[in-house]
Amino acid sequence: MKKSIIKTLLIVSLAFIGLSNGAKAQTPAWEWQNPLPQGNNLNSVYFTDTDNGYAVGNLGTILKTTNAGISWTAQSSGTSNDLRSVYFTDANNGYAVGDLGTILKTSNAGISWTAQSSGTSNGLLSVYFTDANTGYAVGNSGTVLKTSNAGISWTTQSSGTTQWLNSVYFTDANNGYAVGSSGTVLKTSNAGTNWTAQANSTNVLLSVYFTDANTGYAVGSGGTILKTTNAAISWTAQSSGTTTQWLYSVYFTDANNGYAVGSSGTILKTTNAGISWTAQSSGTSNGLSSVYFTDVDTGYAVGSSGTILKTTNAGISWTAQASVTTQWLSSVYFTDADNGYAVGEVGTILKTTNAGISWTAQASGTTRWLSSVYFTDANTGYAVGEVGTILKTTNAGISWTAQSSGTNNSLRSVYFTDVNTGYVVDNLGTILKTTNAGTNWTAQTSGTNNNLLSVYFTDANNGYAVGDYGIILKTTNAGTNWTAQTSGTNNSLFSVYFTDTNNGYAVGNSGTILKTTNAGISWTAQASGTNNILSSVYFTDANTGYAVGNYGTILKTTNAGVAGINENMIKSKVEVFIYPNPATNTLNITGITGKASIKMYDMLGKLVMQKETEGNTTLDTSTLPQGIYIIETESNEGKAVNKVVINAL
Repeated sequence: MKKSIIKTLLIVSLAFIGLSNGAKAQTPAWEWQNPLPQGNNLNSVYFTDTDNGYAVGNLGTILKTTNAGISWTAQSSGTSNDLRSVYFTDANNGYAVGDLGTILKTSNAGISWTAQSSGTSNGLLSVYFTDANTGYAVGNSGTVLKTSNAGISWTTQSSGTTQWLNSVYFTDANNGYAVGSSGTVLKTSNAGTNWTAQANSTNVLLSVYFTDANTGYAVGSGGTILKTTNAAISWTAQSSGTTTQWLYSVYFTDANNGYAVGSSGTILKTTNAGISWTAQSSGTSNGLSSVYFTDVDTGYAVGSSGTILKTTNAGISWTAQASVTTQWLSSVYFTDADNGYAVGEVGTILKTTNAGISWTAQASGTTRWLSSVYFTDANTGYAVGEVGTILKTTNAGISWTAQSSGTNNSLRSVYFTDVNTGYVVDNLGTILKTTNAGTNWTAQTSGTNNNLLSVYFTDANNGYAVGDYGIILKTTNAGTNWTAQTSGTNNSLFSVYFTDTNNGYAVGNSGTILKTTNAGISWTAQASGTNNILSSVYFTDANTGYAVGNYGTILKTTNAGVAGINENMIKSKVEVFIYPNPATNTLNITGITGKASIKMYDMLGKLVMQKETEGNTTLDTSTLPQGIYIIETESNEGKAVNKVVINAL
């Protein structure tokens, strides 16, 4: 009987893939194309050696580099909570903490991360380990957690404060410091059993770092830099050279050389143990949240909108991770599967000729904000924007010439149903229509005074307009009348696009992506993977689409925006057998040698179960709904992905 089960499983099993390919069973709905490697805020960076480093950030973002920051790859964190701090105790074992008490651990250099029970829902803002087993996490409302068993369990310690604790640092196994809001400085001299308040300032303190047992630095709001030379008995203010910028992170490479980074791309350096600090050119205005050096010359800083900077000359110069632009992108349009355009602020026009793999900047001849781009054929296109700006190209974007619009209103969106018939919407709820290729425009009744930000027609009669407060309007008579639809969101919607008469998408504030499959009767939210504003959406076929937005955001989907399971995977030598199949209460997993991480997903790609094991194991499936599931088993030998059926009792 068992041989028969295994044979059946080999038939229904998905293909396998080795670790070297780095593929995941879960296919993301939308993936980053710009900025690269991604555009969510990064809050912390840590390196285990000169080549291997990690950065964590918003919406569960975890990035890893194995080549000293030349390239970074996204790792699956299993959470959408913002991650605030990352720390490794050795090359393989690391921890990330974040919102809602999130604690993640990896024991295989970030290949997989497992959630740990923190026992709190308070946000955790900083994590630090004094050895392989002993670690601390601090956060909101004076939260201090301690583990003595490498994160298996965490216990709450009494901090004696309700202030937010933003950073924790230990100089040895017993002596540690935490800093936070209202100038809070806490010290423990008995491995966290007791914490006592120390002399402080009134400014928010965001980061603390010690160069030896007695000498430490704390930085924070208003350019605050404090220094102690007596193990925090007293602190003296140092001149940072700024009173307006917030300093989020401080790091020293030796007793004299240190760095502080903060808002608006601020980087400060001292070469004399903090006696004086000098500003360095970061090349960015994005906030920098964390700084880390792997040696006296080589350092990294990360921050908002996915910013990653690197220096190899002790901070004399910093270079950014390659990105085409960080300008706000307002509109995207493709003339075929490969050739597309994106436009945005200060006259930005980008073009791709390889389906979004790379984008190049084009000369628009204007610094006006461009809100919308549309092409009537492969060569002829239009871009419209503020103060009535209209640009036209007749050579596929090689050059653009200004046209007279006859208005100073900001033009938000343009769409043509044929070479003569077109529509434009503006910031006053106006819908204009032309039937003579733009020679004349006439106003239509929209029924709203809200900003209308995008218009799209699926045929000559049926069209949609979207705008502020989640408004969606529909016409079935070529714009003569418009009726409101229920979007299910109050977020402003900046763009609408349909792939056919029934399937459409709308994007907007806070990373909002909505989809309809019934011609707009109802709309459902999709996971975009970002909180950045999305200004425009465009599909080249039923499955392949692009969304663009602020900070140069460009996202791409190849599965119609639905997070799911990728069954097109490369076969490897890893074999794992799972039975019975179908199952009810229990699944047996055999064929595992050594340590392995097991993840179970539903068919929408949602992680429903996770387990670390050494050797063969079982899964309790008694609480799972009936359906088809994917089990991903990952070990040092590779990764196996199996499909199983769970039957309800």
